[in-house]
Amino acid sequence: MQQHNVLILDFGSQYTQLIARRVRELNIYCEIHPYNKIPENLNDFKAVILSGSPSSVRSDEAPHPDLSEIRGKKPLLAVCYGAQYLAHFSGGLVAPSNTREYGRANLSFVKENEDFFKNISEGSQVWMSHSDTIKELPTGGTLLASTHDVQNAAYKIEGETTYAIQFHPEVYHSTDGKQLLENFLVNIAEVAQTWTPASFVDETVADIKAKVGNDKVVLGLSGGVDSTVAAVLLHKAIGSNLHCIFVNNGLLRKNEFTDVLKQYEGMGLNVKGVDASARFLNELAGLSDPEAKRKAIGKVFIDVFDDEANQIEDAKWLAQGTIYPDVIESVSVNGGPSATIKSHHNVGGLPDFMKLKIVEPLRMIFKDEVRRVGASMGIDKELLGRHPFPGPGLAIRILGDITSEKVRILQEVDAIFINGLKESGLYNKVWQAGAILLPVNSVGVMGDERTYEKVVALRAVESTDGMTADWVNLPYEFLQKTSNKIINNVKGVNRVVYDISSKPPATIEWE
Repeated sequence: MQQHNVLILDFGSQYTQLIARRVRELNIYCEIHPYNKIPENLNDFKAVILSGSPSSVRSDEAPHPDLSEIRGKKPLLAVCYGAQYLAHFSGGLVAPSNTREYGRANLSFVKENEDFFKNISEGSQVWMSHSDTIKELPTGGTLLASTHDVQNAAYKIEGETTYAIQFHPEVYHSTDGKQLLENFLVNIAEVAQTWTPASFVDETVADIKAKVGNDKVVLGLSGGVDSTVAAVLLHKAIGSNLHCIFVNNGLLRKNEFTDVLKQYEGMGLNVKGVDASARFLNELAGLSDPEAKRKAIGKVFIDVFDDEANQIEDAKWLAQGTIYPDVIESVSVNGGPSATIKSHHNVGGLPDFMKLKIVEPLRMIFKDEVRRVGASMGIDKELLGRHPFPGPGLAIRILGDITSEKVRILQEVDAIFINGLKESGLYNKVWQAGAILLPVNSVGVMGDERTYEKVVALRAVESTDGMTADWVNLPYEFLQKTSNKIINNVKGVNRVVYDISSKPPATIEWE
């Protein structure tokens, strides 16, 4: 993998992860690092991309990267803030734009016979997102493209393999964005396209063998995609030295504990199921604050897991299904650009007393890549297509305190909703769906009786990685049918609502 990597320096843009995902779609491996923590060994990287930023290069707090080992020495693509940074500090001029340049625009001029714009013509749609604009190009700058409102939309610096653009090629609305990245990375920087699910599996299995050797590894399975793919990768590398533990925290979906155990049986994995539901529910009694609930669940999980791990003689390693977005969110710029939204329960390791070393086979890949890796290893489609489900389970879908009765109600509601999506052929069109039990009672009428019962909210979103999400426009007929079925079959619920909020500003989960 040496020398076929791309380094992305993050200046805090909300789109930085998208750049990485677009690069990976070209079968090129890349890593995101904060602009102020550039890796010491740059020999591993064949090209560098500078991300956008919410900052202005004209402000005193503007992020200043040290590019002395990069600029002029490696192919460099500067996006948005990066382009303005190169102009501002290298003899050009950046000024506030008269109009905030945001949204769709079209290229009105493209320099002919330029490798950077190969197969991209005038009129191509691009996506702008900045309030400053480059008025004068830096020393040695040559104009490559303009839009009607932005004269210096793209430029290169003579004598260097340095290119800069004031639009975002990584977002869906830039129609030739992928082509532009390919032109830069493949044609200009000559980065080899060797990053495939199969190559990832081979490399990871070899890494695990070298790292773990003959030691025993413990893995907490959740039934989700990440922990399942991590388990199969580890199993490929170390076979029966992998010990999987599947804990029932009493907050799983209806019948999930037995169903998932059955699924794993057919995969040849060494799995032990532990029913600790009473222990979790006792610890949660009376807690209403979301973070307090998360911490209580985390604490009991570690206790239960520790009890089980101690029964495995000579276990040296703990495996986790941590994926790349978790890692990026936990080490963002200056604690910064994508401020940590909520505590990730699987990043940052374990309490000292567990004394296990950590192995995280998926820590450098995104959710969609996890699924592709799983498919390349022949994991069942149904398992790979499962919607994400939060670690704390239904506890963060029951607003307020948790009781076994509330869990029962929500399990029933959730089962009707999820099974309904599957029966109607809608499940695979949704990224994540679930029901939320609200701490609200409302008046209803059933038969001739007045009722005063619970309200549930249904939530279904589409997304690729959970960083942003849009609510799904489920058919009215489906919602009507589902609502009727819930109210008629689940004792304690007399009202169903549908959540039509996007992320941002609303998160996918309610807590």
